Amino acid sequence: MSTMYMVILGILLLLAVYDLVVGITNDAANFLNSARGCNVARHSFIVAVAAVGVVLGASFSGGMMEIARSGVFVPAAFSFHDLMLLFLAVMLTDVILLDLFNTFGLPTSTTVSLVFELLGAALAGAIFTMYHGGADAAQELGAYINSSKALTIISGIFVSVGISFVCGCTIMWIARLLFTFQYRKMYKYVGAVWCALSLTAITYFAVFKGLKSSTLVDAATLTWLNDNILTATLVALVGWYVISAILQYVFRINTLKITVLSGTCALAFAFAGNDLVNFIGVFMAAESSMHIASAHVAAGGDLATLKMGGLAAPVKANLFYLIGAGLIMVAALVFSKKARTVSDTEVKLARSKAGGKERFGSCAPARAMVRYTLIAMRGINAITPAPITRFVSNRFKPLEMQEDETQAFDLIRASVNLTISALLISLATSLKLPLSTTYVTFMVAMGTSLSDRAWGRDSAVYRITGVLTVIGGWLLTGLLALTAAFITAMVMLYLGMWGVGIMMAIAAVILVKAAIFHRNKSKDKTNILNLDDRNTLLNIGEASADRMGRILGIYRATVKALLNEDRDGLKRLRRKAREVSRTLKAMKEDEVLPSLHGLNPRLAHRGQLLLRIQESSMAVAESLLIIVKAGYKHIDNNHTGLNEEQARDLLAMSDKVAAFYPGMCQMLKSSDFSNMEAMMQQAGDLSSDFADCITRHLIRENEDEGCFRTAILYLNLLNETRTMMRKSFSLIQEQRELFESP
Repeated sequence: MSTMYMVILGILLLLAVYDLVVGITNDAANFLNSARGCNVARHSFIVAVAAVGVVLGASFSGGMMEIARSGVFVPAAFSFHDLMLLFLAVMLTDVILLDLFNTFGLPTSTTVSLVFELLGAALAGAIFTMYHGGADAAQELGAYINSSKALTIISGIFVSVGISFVCGCTIMWIARLLFTFQYRKMYKYVGAVWCALSLTAITYFAVFKGLKSSTLVDAATLTWLNDNILTATLVALVGWYVISAILQYVFRINTLKITVLSGTCALAFAFAGNDLVNFIGVFMAAESSMHIASAHVAAGGDLATLKMGGLAAPVKANLFYLIGAGLIMVAALVFSKKARTVSDTEVKLARSKAGGKERFGSCAPARAMVRYTLIAMRGINAITPAPITRFVSNRFKPLEMQEDETQAFDLIRASVNLTISALLISLATSLKLPLSTTYVTFMVAMGTSLSDRAWGRDSAVYRITGVLTVIGGWLLTGLLALTAAFITAMVMLYLGMWGVGIMMAIAAVILVKAAIFHRNKSKDKTNILNLDDRNTLLNIGEASADRMGRILGIYRATVKALLNEDRDGLKRLRRKAREVSRTLKAMKEDEVLPSLHGLNPRLAHRGQLLLRIQESSMAVAESLLIIVKAGYKHIDNNHTGLNEEQARDLLAMSDKVAAFYPGMCQMLKSSDFSNMEAMMQQAGDLSSDFADCITRHLIRENEDEGCFRTAILYLNLLNETRTMMRKSFSLIQEQRELFESP
């Protein structure tokens, strides 16, 4: 056996380990979010419960491993050499793709990634074989691609999106109608029954059905269980009810917390059983290929002519690999920082409390959906009898004040999220369908959010935009996975080990850059300002001074670049001006507005001044951006530059602005406003100079089109510069009032 194949297998092993890490980072949100969102326990305890489920689920996995071996392509149509390169292309693509989605905090489907990567690599291998395989090679794609099974897998994955949303929406509506938001009163009577039903359903699908693919259970036990499944389920129901009743009525334990934690464990169990193939299935298929090839060579066969039809045979997964994979995922679950980033996306989209910073903006489809939904709801309310409408409205009346303000939602919704998700995933696993755990859990959570009226009129547009963004990311996942795997496989097939080296180097660069980007992004956290602290007020002034200094530098450079008709310089300055504007907008959302939320009433005046300072800073930055964009657009369109008089006047005004800013910046930095009167006089004189400059220009008449465009630019520059100066002076006044406020 060639050393090259041993090297490829070693690389696949390393990639499988890394894939387990990035995979659990992406999918941790699937089984942690509900428990995190309702604050059922400490984060460390939730992770420990999920870890138990992951290890058990990995041990019970195995039946899904055939997906990577023969679920998408026909192994008998490929040679051993080509198939090993295809497996390597799939794993390399998977690692990069999942890591990129984790970096941007978007939950994606590891199942969709694997299926489309296998499809893309198989297409590349098929095309390569058809053109270079000689006369014996099949000339139709149908001979290489298991199209019927692949179509079943893909359609099942996407159909699960609608099923999950409808199930979550329906069950949550029934649950809220039963319990209401003041669930403790109803919980006294039906809490044990609710807990028993949830745990029995989880037991039926996650354990009874999950045992069918386990490597730990012999055939006789499985046969007995299948023959007595109804009896076993009834025994489980009675047992869980007795346990729940004892815990609730004797030990006064909130069994809803037991349900949520059990659901977290069950969902982690279902995830590991269904999704483990996405991470180690390809490596295990490559290892099986090595065994088949070694046996073929030992029997005197030629490796070059070996076809891999043996991969289509049933296989029993290696238990040690399964447990090892489970332990690696547990370690990643504990230490991964990106897991929190992905998890926050779903929790924020599903939270009940509106207000604050939304994770996403708004888009036209989301606005239209909300608008037409409101119209439809008005129509439904018009034809529904008033008593029914009042009854339902009272059952869905939210609490005026939550028991725990840090909760995104309550225990009722968390238990529905976990139970429905675990049921759907476990059912698919028992049927050997590679369901997307991400799609299921996310859409169940969005369905329960909708039924729970978590999306009010003030937040619905942003939440729906977030859902559409995530779903768009899912669709993009399939396209990216197929395309990237196709290209990677083609490069490796044509260039051999040189191609492997090139693609490995590209992958390393992408992963390093993604890690750096995520580390820098993680630093941008909400910062609450203490307006009762004098040092905070000083820091606000110093920050304003630094920004004004940067704005002056960009403005001066813009005037010079415009006079020199330096298009490239103006383009760079436009990018810098946009960066200043974006930074100020982000500061408003991440620092100013959070600082004003829940502000002590005695500091209300300072809060108002802080907001005015921020608005003035943003107005200055906006005027600067208008100036730079106008100059760049003029030069980029190759219009006539400023004439000699215009250039002289603009440069003179630029010098006067430059003379005004240092004193203003020094005043902001030192918070010494003793020279405020002199600064006010200087600002007044500067405003008069601008007015005189504009007047001199207006009396010049020239009807030439080129001069007309230049005249419009010139007036725009003067007017926006004057606006920038006025807002800058307003900033000084507001900073003085803030610093001197009692």
